[in-house]
Amino acid sequence: MKDRIRQIMESQHMSQQTFANFIGMSAASLSSIFNNRTKPTLNTVEAIKSKMPRLSTDWLMFGRGSMFIDDTPTTDPSPAEDTDMGSEHVADFGGGVPDLFGGNQTGASVQQSVHRHVESVIRPEVKYVERPQRQITEIRVYFDDLTYETFVPKK
Repeated sequence: MKDRIRQIMESQHMSQQTFANFIGMSAASLSSIFNNRTKPTLNTVEAIKSKMPRLSTDWLMFGRGSMFIDDTPTTDPSPAEDTDMGSEHVADFGGGVPDLFGGNQTGASVQQSVHRHVESVIRPEVKYVERPQRQITEIRVYFDDLTYETFVPKK
């Protein structure tokens, strides 16, 4: 991905500093990506995409397709959102798409079921581990004459 970021930078005839300023990123962060100290994050992708909406997210992240989204109209009347990486685009060929159980679903309902499936799979779980309450056993105060005093709480 760092090579594709460099390609974007060169295609726009920008220096590393200029490109970092353009996308709202620090030059040091961009430099660390190019020097393999860090990997580009989703925030980096979003920063680039927000400044260059015609850039293909699929190309930037995975190297698939062309660098820029084509301006040629598609047969689908609604424009495809390139930033939605989790969805699958379904073409509607008019008569609908038969499902596995012999019914007939339209392209829109297939897309809705795909979205429902994706949403049902991703469920983050947060587990809270209870730790026993800690007790103070000793407090030491050190003085500048290299002595110390110890205090022990009463039980």
